Amino acid sequence: MPEVAEYTVPVEGMTCASCSARIEKNVSKLPGVKEINVNLASERARVVLDAATTWEQVVERIEKTGYTVPTREVELNIEGMTCASCVARIEKVVGRLDAVKSVHVNLASEKAHIEYVPGIIQDEDLLKAVEKAGYSATFASQTAAEDEKLRKQRQYKKEVITFWGGVILTLPLVIQLFYELFGGQAFMPNWVSWLLATPVEFYVGWRFYIGAYHSLRGGAANMDVLVALGTGVAYFYSVVLMLLGSSNIYFDTSATVVTLIYMGKLLETKAKAKSSSAVESLAKLGAKVAHVIRDGNEADVPVEELQVDDVVRVRPGEKIPTDGVVLEGTSAVDESFLTGESMPVEKAVGDTVVGAAVNQTSAFMMKVTKVGADTALSQVIRLVDQAQGSKAPVQRLADQISGIFVPIVLGISLVTLLAWGLITGNWSHALFAAVAVLVIACPCSLGLATPTAIMVGTGLGAESGILIKGGEHLEQAHKVNTVVFDKTGTITSGKPAVTDVWTTDVSTEELIASAAALESQSEHPLGAAVVTYAKDKKFTINTAVNVKAIPGKGIEGTVGEQTIRIGNRRWLEETGIHEFPDEVLNNYENAAKTAILVASSEKLLGVLAIADTIKQDAKQTVDELKGLGIDVWMITGDNERTASAVAAQVGIDHVIAGVLPADKASKVDELRKGGKIVAMVGDGINDAPALATADIGIAMGTGADVALEAADIALMHGSTQGVADAIKLSKSTMRKIRQNLFWAFFYNVLGIPLAAFGILSPIIAGAAMAFSSVSVVSNSLILKRLKLGTS
Repeated sequence: MPEVAEYTVPVEGMTCASCSARIEKNVSKLPGVKEINVNLASERARVVLDAATTWEQVVERIEKTGYTVPTREVELNIEGMTCASCVARIEKVVGRLDAVKSVHVNLASEKAHIEYVPGIIQDEDLLKAVEKAGYSATFASQTAAEDEKLRKQRQYKKEVITFWGGVILTLPLVIQLFYELFGGQAFMPNWVSWLLATPVEFYVGWRFYIGAYHSLRGGAANMDVLVALGTGVAYFYSVVLMLLGSSNIYFDTSATVVTLIYMGKLLETKAKAKSSSAVESLAKLGAKVAHVIRDGNEADVPVEELQVDDVVRVRPGEKIPTDGVVLEGTSAVDESFLTGESMPVEKAVGDTVVGAAVNQTSAFMMKVTKVGADTALSQVIRLVDQAQGSKAPVQRLADQISGIFVPIVLGISLVTLLAWGLITGNWSHALFAAVAVLVIACPCSLGLATPTAIMVGTGLGAESGILIKGGEHLEQAHKVNTVVFDKTGTITSGKPAVTDVWTTDVSTEELIASAAALESQSEHPLGAAVVTYAKDKKFTINTAVNVKAIPGKGIEGTVGEQTIRIGNRRWLEETGIHEFPDEVLNNYENAAKTAILVASSEKLLGVLAIADTIKQDAKQTVDELKGLGIDVWMITGDNERTASAVAAQVGIDHVIAGVLPADKASKVDELRKGGKIVAMVGDGINDAPALATADIGIAMGTGADVALEAADIALMHGSTQGVADAIKLSKSTMRKIRQNLFWAFFYNVLGIPLAAFGILSPIIAGAAMAFSSVSVVSNSLILKRLKLGTS
């Protein structure tokens, strides 16, 4: 079995859906390519291949198709070099890495400049290679991603200036056009119009000519071909007419169309940046500096230099620098960036903390357990990044159409030209209609319809603690008609707690004080629930002596001058107590609660009811799911009576009880075979087989349990509301995708005939084409208004 590798590389030069379809078609022809997904919105290609094909061959094929896989340059600060042989050693070791194009190490400045292909290797691989060579390295710039962002910002600003230059040159032509439409005469000589239109056509519009060249060289035709051909024909035809002395020139048409489409591309770029802002905002969350304790001294170091087992001080108001465990102190921590839950979480010695969370109340010491790519934040960023670059199955139809769309449009344009020219003899009007067909038919909106919605949807989910691991899972989740909840840790909190207290002639505080005195010396989980209850109520816990556990019966000890026993009814009867509140005990048992009896040596003092408490939002979640038309089931290893009692409290109608963990998957499979689309909700560990079997596996974690491999959707919190939110998000995203695809198809189906029949001018067609792409991306951005219960 050949080894399978997966790479995600950036691709530059794509302008429409036919570009991505063409790359997929060409790359998939390579023998070792198992899967290829090209995302127009994120401008990335995800490739899965085996040993039969190398990543170099994939890059070469992409570039032969007419597009560019850009390299990234980073600068490292290197410590430990002493001579020229050190330089040679580092250059040799780093240069051996896959995807490294060049490496130059400067001994004097102690820096290394490296150029490599991102996606094939990661930034961390460069640091590890330098360490392998025997030296230490850190990034000179904060992150390569920020450098890339700055490069794109500079490029965008340059394009904005180019656009406004086009506007200034085009404006006189547009004014003259409207003046002539209202009966006036042209006020500029033809040669002036030519001087104004030429820089617009070949400077502002140069990107379309370059794109068209690369596309045709790759054996395909894309949006750039349509724009370059349409405006170029209008321009050169006008040049010929000008030289022949005709006054019917179309310089205003070519210049205006180029400027309008260029504007559309700028707006599209800005909107696409907003649609992918989730990863960028997550990346900004991390702390920059950590207060490390080394050799008894505190020093401030960049977070990138932290190592596992370092001890770090975190002050109030600061961001926690990385993942770790509290060594000393207590505090409240805001983890809302990860879980979506706004309430701070109390942290004490031994508790885990995650990087980028905000320490709110007190300083504490922590030991570093994870750094770099292993931290919770890094894993979240990676999962969101992968999801945003993925492709939903619904996009296949759009891709298939895009692959044949441009050639069909070229054919329609040619037929339009010949039909008008041969039938009417008016070749100027024939050209006018043919150019309009070319300009209006660009399939940009078709290619952006699905990926922009997925990028916004997965980003919105991440902000609310819902990690959807790919477009295919986002699409599948909206079809779910059955949700199966595991009980313990999902519907319930997974921790026993005191829910009811019944007393005889003593106060509740007296009863709890005595019970907690014994249980504080016990290791039984039900005993811990009693102690926790006493502390929560701020009751004074008495002192107990001679405490001993009686196996199978309970615990006894002396509190003050009384012998106190806590245990079951049979044991207390053996000690001479025979009066019990039977109705109270039956009520507790019917509600699936464990009744613990507390007695002195003479009489019963009271009864404590302990149960695995139901999560506060469980009933609301079940009601919400039912409101969405979804059947809700519960599966548990508990007995029928306990399971039914819990289900009744939250409104679940279907219960599967007495199921061993290993058998949960087969029960889920039975539901699927019955024609149901099943989402399984569990804790992501002992429910892994069931999560993997379901159509959609939803794992509920704590902030640090990020990479739950068996699940398709990971909830970064313990709130059941996230289940309903994930399905609502999926439905809303799919609704946006359907709207986008409808308008993209509708626009072309309506626009092409209108242009072919000469009803639309090329200028209006250019404006409409620019508007179509922007409208699709803007419609996707409306998703950000969706209110999720966990946010």
